[in-house]
Amino acid sequence: MSTSTSALRPPAAAAAAYAPPRRTVAAFVPAGLLATGHLYVVIPLLARMSAEWGAPAAVLTWLVSAFGLGYAGGFLLFGPLSDLYGRRRVMTWGMAATAVTTASVALSPGPGAALALRVAEGVTTAVFAPTAFAYIAERVEPRRRAVTMTSVVSALFASAVVAQLAGKALADLLGWRPVFLLGGAAFAVMTVVLRRVMLPDTASGAGGNPYAAVPVLLRDPRLMLMYAATLTVLGAFVALYTALQLEGPAGIAGDPSALLTLRATALPAIAAIPFATPYLTRFSPARRAAVMLGAAAVIALVVGLTAPGVAALAVLLAAFAFAIGVTAPAVIETVGLLAGPARATAVSLFTFFLFTGASLGPVAASAAAPYGFAVLMYGVAGVLALGGGLVLIASSGRRIR
Repeated sequence: MSTSTSALRPPAAAAAAYAPPRRTVAAFVPAGLLATGHLYVVIPLLARMSAEWGAPAAVLTWLVSAFGLGYAGGFLLFGPLSDLYGRRRVMTWGMAATAVTTASVALSPGPGAALALRVAEGVTTAVFAPTAFAYIAERVEPRRRAVTMTSVVSALFASAVVAQLAGKALADLLGWRPVFLLGGAAFAVMTVVLRRVMLPDTASGAGGNPYAAVPVLLRDPRLMLMYAATLTVLGAFVALYTALQLEGPAGIAGDPSALLTLRATALPAIAAIPFATPYLTRFSPARRAAVMLGAAAVIALVVGLTAPGVAALAVLLAAFAFAIGVTAPAVIETVGLLAGPARATAVSLFTFFLFTGASLGPVAASAAAPYGFAVLMYGVAGVLALGGGLVLIASSGRRIR
């Protein structure tokens, strides 16, 4: 795509030195667990909130959606801002704001205030992903970049399980309000850590509209194909687990604890992804994404055809999580390479489409539930195969290395 327009000007001069990859991973992984984890941490708290406020737990599930809506919208806000003002500056101020919005949820007098505060928490928490991804793409040495990116993305996937387990343990010990107070304190600590670890900004902070790149990026056919593929990544992932919840095998459907246990069995596979990445980087990021989407499609097809028992299902889900966990950072790399100097804005759009897909996944699975579990799995497989095809088409115009 052409980058002659001023909307796509580089946000900074070339970095004078590369960021230390180990320190970057050590700071970004817990920050990613904490940030994305707050989308899920409220789930094990709903029963306690319901008892305190006298509101149905089903109504309080909107506390998850409220955060998600703010989260998706925040991605579009912070990526362009970090293009203009610098990654470390925007990350520091955004995480500091998140410390305040998270702790504020603990002060909610009722469901209405909690919903509003969860939207605000989602918006500020969204600073992490697009800013971190753009920082890694710019400031980490190229040969270390894929492992660093994959480590952070793996943390985002693992947070769905880790945050629920941690939230339940803290709530059982202290009650639900301290979960958010401690979360706010953790974000404050991470603000200091990230400021110390991230390299100083080289952005000039010059004037200009940081969002002018958005329509330019959305007119690029290859990026639009990549964003369409992005919808399928978490969309299919969440749809599969929703299908298990609604129509899965005996002992799984309708049992949140059993489903959480199944998710936990995928954690070792997710943890293994950064160690496998040095071998996977022998292939271009677009090829990795397409192959892994295809592998995930085959796994979903096998689950639908065989209706496996719980033990076999745990193994298949671990393989499925591994494939999706490899796909996401590969798609980020591909989007960044296609976008050029507007990388952070392009990655912000990526994260927006990624979590929009995650929001659509449960809706699609619920709509297809009357047709049975096997049909749901065939649908997941078809969506993933489509995503892989879109990646191949998007990357076929020129070689992406």
